[in-house]
Amino acid sequence: MKVAVVGSTGMVGQVMLKVLEERNFPITELIPVASERSIGKQVKYKQVDYTIVSIDDAIAAKPDIALFSAGGSTSLEYAPKFAEAGITVIDNSSAWRMDPDKKLVVPEINADVLTKEDKIIANPNCSTIQLVMVLGPLNKIYDLKRVIVSTYQSVTGTGKAAVDQLNGEINGDDSVAKVYPYQIFKNALPHCDVFSDDDYTKEEIKLMKEPKKILGDDTFNLTATAVRVPVQGGHSESVNIEFENEFELDEVRKILAETPGVIVMDNVKNNEYPMPLYSEGKDEVFVGRIRRDLSQPKTLNLWIVADNLRKGAATNAVQIAEYLVANNLV
Repeated sequence: MKVAVVGSTGMVGQVMLKVLEERNFPITELIPVASERSIGKQVKYKQVDYTIVSIDDAIAAKPDIALFSAGGSTSLEYAPKFAEAGITVIDNSSAWRMDPDKKLVVPEINADVLTKEDKIIANPNCSTIQLVMVLGPLNKIYDLKRVIVSTYQSVTGTGKAAVDQLNGEINGDDSVAKVYPYQIFKNALPHCDVFSDDDYTKEEIKLMKEPKKILGDDTFNLTATAVRVPVQGGHSESVNIEFENEFELDEVRKILAETPGVIVMDNVKNNEYPMPLYSEGKDEVFVGRIRRDLSQPKTLNLWIVADNLRKGAATNAVQIAEYLVANNLV
C-alpha cells in the first residue's frame, strides 16, 4: 500500500502522519509531498526519515491513496490528475465537498456510499464532522426539523500562523504577523473564513450545507454562527435541535453513547462536560450538557467538542482510507 501525503509539512499533514502511525495503517511506501520550497527536506514517519518530493513526482510514483491537505487551489488542480492516474484521493479542502459527483464522507455516518469508482473523496469541514456525528444517529430516530449551531473554534483551524499570533499576543510580542483582523487573545471573533454576499462567512455556509449532503437529507433547516476563540485544543459547538418526533433524554444519551466514535460526558452534578482540554489529541467526539429546550416542544440543547486537527481533519481522512482498504475499494 503506497500512500502519498500531500501537504505533509502543514499542521493537518503532520497530524495525518501521526495518525497513520498511531493506527498502524498498512503503508509499504510513504510519499511525502509539500510545496517547492520543502522539496528535498525530510519528514519523519515511524522513526524513519522520508524525503519530500514534488507533486508531479508523487503522481509518477503511482500511490494507491493520496491524502490531500494542501488547500483548495492545489486540490482543484492536482486531485483530478491523481484520479486520472488511478490514484484514490481523499481531500481535506473545501474544493470538492459540494460537488454533486463527489462523495462527502464521515465514515461512522455514511461510509457505505463509497465505491471503487470514487477516485476523489471529500473530507468534510472540521465543524461539520463533529456536528453530524451527533445529528446522524438522532436523525434516524427522531427526524430532524431544524438545527441552530453556534461554534467556538480553535485558532488551530486557521493554521500555524494563527497559533503564532495567539502565542505572540499572550507573550506581548508585537512583531508576530497578524492573520486575524483583530487580536484573538482575550477576544472572540464572530468571523471564521471570509464573508459572502449574504453576510454569512464561508465557514457558516459550509456548516449549513454539508450536513444535509452527508446525511442524505435536505428536509431539515440548519443555520449557523461561527466564532473564533483563543483556544488551541479543539472546536466547541452549542447546538439546538428541533425534531419532528418526541424524545426522552435518557434515550438520547443511550443512542449517543452507543454511537461509535462518540463519548457522552454529561454529569453536571460533578461538573463533567466536554471541553477542548479533554478533546485535544483524541479522536472521539464528546457530547454533553444534554437537556430539553424549555421554550418549545421536541427540542434539544447540547454541547459538542472535538479536536479539529484529528477527528475534524486528519483522523477522519485516515478512517476513510481504512474503510477503502477493509472493503477492497482500492
